[in-house]
Amino acid sequence: MTNPNKIAVLGGGSFGTAIANMAATNGNTVYQWMRNEERAKQCQALRENPFYLPGFPLHEMLTITHDLQTAITDAALVFVSIPSQSFRSVVKLIQPYLSKDTGVISTAKGIEPENFTLMSQVLEQELPDHPIGVLSGPNFAKEIVVNQQTGTVIASEYDALITLTQKALSSGTFRVYANHDRYGVELGGALKNIYAIVCGMAAALGTGHNTQAMLLTRSLAEMSRLAQVLGANPMTFLGLAGMGDLILTCTSDLSRNYRVGYAVGSGKSLNEAITDIGQVAEGVNTVKLVKEKAESLNVYMPLATGLYAILFESRPVIEVAQQLMQGEQNYDVEFSGKLSNEPSTSL
Repeated sequence: MTNPNKIAVLGGGSFGTAIANMAATNGNTVYQWMRNEERAKQCQALRENPFYLPGFPLHEMLTITHDLQTAITDAALVFVSIPSQSFRSVVKLIQPYLSKDTGVISTAKGIEPENFTLMSQVLEQELPDHPIGVLSGPNFAKEIVVNQQTGTVIASEYDALITLTQKALSSGTFRVYANHDRYGVELGGALKNIYAIVCGMAAALGTGHNTQAMLLTRSLAEMSRLAQVLGANPMTFLGLAGMGDLILTCTSDLSRNYRVGYAVGSGKSLNEAITDIGQVAEGVNTVKLVKEKAESLNVYMPLATGLYAILFESRPVIEVAQQLMQGEQNYDVEFSGKLSNEPSTSL
């Protein structure tokens, strides 16, 4: 039997720390698990996470630990805030400690290479008997922890899990909206990272507001085009987890993916850009997977394909940009009852 007021957050990054602290501030008993034992001890002793959110004090109801069993046992909710590369391995570790009615929620915005698997699909595979969900939206942790007005989305087929998550995290500065299109919400969070790199490159090249507006709207078209073919609801992409997250990551240098793009656009190699950032930029791996998936499904995604050519085929940014602008000009708005049922073939 779970304790309805106990919550576990797995992962020592900025967003995991932010949601753990929010849940604790709301009166829950919260455990944040970190894989690195020394870091866990240091954060617990300092009452802050100096590695990702330095200077921000943590609530007294939040305990940081390296003991996974202590963190998980009897928790009503478990948030998995682990990068996609390590996500499955951590989920396998927690299975023995979960109560049968524990809800498990992914906050990771990435795709596992094998079979184009999203993180909530990993949860389905590894934890088939548990209610699962996805938390995604335009959520920079550094703004959340200083109580900037923020909205996010909890997506799940389980209404009880949605309600429990809203109760755990909602506050006067943090709104939690509901959605049943888990796949669409999760795709939005994963795909937008690609276009944040594109927009970072464009900014480094000195493009104006016109260009940025075109890139944002055509990015949304590409995202929703692929999502529909994969079975998601394209209307989901008009919400916080789609357009909202896209705007955020494509226009701010707080975004790791944007910063990678800006560095590459400024003349640095991809390896140099990644080294400078010092954190995981999910979009770099995601663009490989999306290019392959789009080609296998015959989905036209010129921005993603162009980015792949720049990052992995050493094509000059200017050359790719010129090629994109010379593509066929077709319909503006996807899914708007255009004359043909064929997919758009324009940027």
